Amino acid sequence: MAREFQRGHKAKISDLTPGTDLYVGVQIAGPGLTFDISCFGLDANEQLSDDRYFIFFNQPKSPEESIQLLGAQAGDTESFRVTLDRIPANIHKLSFTATVDGAGQMSQVGPGYIRIVAGGEEVVRYAFSGSEFTTERAVMLGDFYLKDVWRFAAVGQGFDGGLEALLKNFGGEVAEEAPAASQPQAAAPSFAPPAQAAAPAPAPSFGAPAAPQAPHAPQPAPSFGAPAAQSPAPTPQQQMHAAPTIVAPMAPHGGMVPPPAPVPAPYGQPGRPPQQPQFGQIPGQQPPPVAPYGQQASAEYGQQPPGMQPPGMPQGVPQGMPQAGAGLQAALQPYKETATGQRWTPQNQQLMRVDLTMDGTPVLARQGSMVMYQGKVDFGYKGAGFAGRIVGNATGQEMQLMRCTGRGQVFLAEDGSHLHAIELQGDGICVSAENVLAFDESLQHEVRRIEGHGIPGGALFTMQFQGTGTVVVKTHGVPVVLPVTPTTFADCNAVVAWSSASQVIISSQVRLRRNAYPGHSGETVNLQFRGAPGNFIVVQPYEV
Repeated sequence: MAREFQRGHKAKISDLTPGTDLYVGVQIAGPGLTFDISCFGLDANEQLSDDRYFIFFNQPKSPEESIQLLGAQAGDTESFRVTLDRIPANIHKLSFTATVDGAGQMSQVGPGYIRIVAGGEEVVRYAFSGSEFTTERAVMLGDFYLKDVWRFAAVGQGFDGGLEALLKNFGGEVAEEAPAASQPQAAAPSFAPPAQAAAPAPAPSFGAPAAPQAPHAPQPAPSFGAPAAQSPAPTPQQQMHAAPTIVAPMAPHGGMVPPPAPVPAPYGQPGRPPQQPQFGQIPGQQPPPVAPYGQQASAEYGQQPPGMQPPGMPQGVPQGMPQAGAGLQAALQPYKETATGQRWTPQNQQLMRVDLTMDGTPVLARQGSMVMYQGKVDFGYKGAGFAGRIVGNATGQEMQLMRCTGRGQVFLAEDGSHLHAIELQGDGICVSAENVLAFDESLQHEVRRIEGHGIPGGALFTMQFQGTGTVVVKTHGVPVVLPVTPTTFADCNAVVAWSSASQVIISSQVRLRRNAYPGHSGETVNLQFRGAPGNFIVVQPYEV
């Protein structure tokens, strides 16, 4: 029996079926609407770095035929064949999307679905309807993604813009169609008598239209089986699209895949080469520009800081004044809300967005950390219990939490701290209580106390998280992740988090002297970490 998925549900493919040769069917329809249904093969940075893995009406299969477009069949608007064990190592995600071809919105579609069939038997189905969308013209339906093993996620995330905008979102490019060559002017007709009238053609006799010749498909493996069609019907001849040809960056000769294109720099800043993602940063996301050491970008009220003026605008022009040429929409485009189809999405390094409609799991966050929300969201007070009162009494840091429930999106931030979303998949992590901003209520969590002479407040309180879910950690500046070795020490004020299997010991013989003042000892205590290879600690560039 097929499993019914809701938006945000995820599962390992091996838990759904032992097969790897799968049929993916998409059913979507609306009055007067036509759709382009595509599959994007993305790399580890979720970018379309190889255009040969953009599977759509003009490119129906990948080079090794691990992804094939099969066409409409068995009641599905479009169908694919996906052979997971033949997908190359550089492809980490397959994103199945549907876009409106022409005028229309996703709110006009009727009930639809994306389903997976293995060996002719449906194993999972995610159903959706137009009531879940508004003015979007595209929707990301579901993903196959590689995280140690192949998994499937029901996404159901609307997307503004059509197929071209969706392609650009994944790092592809849209080629402009070359202008048509001018037709030579026909010569003036010369004198000629009228042609002999042709005999009238006989009236057509009764007959059903012939079914078009189906393209030859490769012989499927024994395990692959598409669902049986309810009633076979002739497939209309596919019409040629008159839209500009859509292409992505071409791969160089020799078969090597180029690195993903650099993410556009923030508004008004020069481009920079791609960097390795930092702790808690989504791959492909670039950090914001940093002012030179000892300097601070400043500007008068209503003006942008130096270096942030858009190209072509003189210094000193107020920020709200419309630009000549680009327009207000172009100026605000770099700061639009980012929706990736994931539950937790960083908007920038200091602002986190959580979509409560995915999974339906409530979120626990620090009181006062909500800066904006949209939708129907309820906020309720949740005490941290006896352990939380201990933290508040001993350190003065009140662990007062709010419980966020409902359907909508909540934006979280606190004091401009850098935020990092850490997804746990059955593993555990310890985080300093001061550095916890929010976490999924599904995570098991408890407060731990590390006592030691010289620690401010007499003890260091940490929260240990275990299970499946996400915890958002805040840091002062960009942290660094270090492996645990027999000689790993960290200042108790600088340490942010560490692997739950690590052992923490108060180091009484190693102390760092500070600039002492009357009444202060000028000393602070270090923490020593021990553990097997694979354990880690996270340290921030911050001192009290």
